[in-house]
Amino acid sequence: MVKVRDLGLGFNSDEIVLFKYCSGSCHRARSNYDLTLASLLRQQLITPGPQERVLSHPCCRPTRYEAVSFMDVQNTWQTVEKLSAAECSCIG
Repeated sequence: MVKVRDLGLGFNSDEIVLFKYCSGSCHRARSNYDLTLASLLRQQLITPGPQERVLSHPCCRPTRYEAVSFMDVQNTWQTVEKLSAAECSCIG
């Protein structure tokens, strides 16, 4: 449960909404690509640039989203599409 104004989307509202998110480990979903990339990074045969962040494992991300509706301080209903996670899976 979070305040709408804390979402960082610029809405001025005192409403509290349910924000569902994805978390967790995806190590069991690692592919040959992930295993090879991890090995090459570990051996320093691939060196990412200073601004790059290379991930050698899938990550848990939303695969389906839900819209969230709330009333702003002007008593106007607002709906934000694709805000809350409805389903999660290992992506990558």
